[in-house]
Amino acid sequence: VASIALVFYTALDLVILSVARVNLSLPGIAGIILTIGMAVDANVLIFERMREEVKHGRSTKDAAEAGFTEAWATILDSNLTTLVAAIVLFYFGSGPVRGFAVTLAIGIATSMFTSVTVTRLIIASWIAKYKPTKLPI
Repeated sequence: VASIALVFYTALDLVILSVARVNLSLPGIAGIILTIGMAVDANVLIFERMREEVKHGRSTKDAAEAGFTEAWATILDSNLTTLVAAIVLFYFGSGPVRGFAVTLAIGIATSMFTSVTVTRLIIASWIAKYKPTKLPI
């Protein structure tokens, strides 16, 4: 699930950068790589929270919902902090630093969407279709 969401994130991020006509340089590519890492981190947080809920005896559906609910504050905090840093870099930087800040900001917005919404949609669809009794995490 995380891999599917990550592929979707990368494709969506590249589409948005293309539509926005952002020129990619090495710092811009570094910004994309950093946000890919942040997207992976968000998925890890969600699945770890789900694992904790399963250990506490919750049902599959309840553990999945609680995992997303519990991880949301942490994901939001880390992404907003990084977004503030990107805004500061864009404001005070020039040239390549601004390119890094732009790709970082776009990547953060895309990452938050895919990590929470797309992953939740995939997991909810899987639970509704297969009705598993245990989460394989």
